[in-house]
Amino acid sequence: MKTLFWRSLVVIFITLGIIGAILPGMPTTVFLILAAWAASKGWPQMDAWLLNHPKYGPTLRNWREHGTVPRRAKWIASIMMLISGIVMLFTNAPFWVKVFTDSIMLMVAIWLWLRPEHR
Repeated sequence: MKTLFWRSLVVIFITLGIIGAILPGMPTTVFLILAAWAASKGWPQMDAWLLNHPKYGPTLRNWREHGTVPRRAKWIASIMMLISGIVMLFTNAPFWVKVFTDSIMLMVAIWLWLRPEHR
């Protein structure tokens, strides 16, 4: 039962990562990091496949081993959050929703830029 749970999470996170690779504004790497984490709990073959993936493997391994985030990913994520925050200001959402959402994105951006970069 536990294996089914972890494998279901892996499938969900990989699906979200694929969607993120297609849609602008939705992250890919974050969902692949989560997929690798879930795979390490209950799907060793998928964990190995993710860590050895030609495009995403090095980023996933660096995150797992050192907690690093590439500078390019930091810039892309920050720019996308900034654009999303600006767009949010022009929606009909209640003021508190705009403040909450933009505050969360600002905190994520600060946390992201405090992460080390792989050398």
